[in-house]
Amino acid sequence: MKGERGILQRRFSEHTIRDEDDLNNHLDYLHYNPVEHGLTPRVSDWPHSTFHQYVQRGTYTVDWCGSKAGFDGDFGE
Repeated sequence: MKGERGILQRRFSEHTIRDEDDLNNHLDYLHYNPVEHGLTPRVSDWPHSTFHQYVQRGTYTVDWCGSKAGFDGDFGE
């Protein structure tokens, strides 16, 4: 309608990371997002994530957060 494309959102919110707990909460949110949106059943299955680097550093375990029950996403295969 306004000549905008669907890949960019108009709104955004700014947030300054307050402390280490706040950073960890944001990282958890980012890493779980593909599961939340039905793109993959487990965080570790999403290949485009920094999650794998955090596993190598020992921050997360490879099975962190388990899997989402009732996964009905499509892997595009």
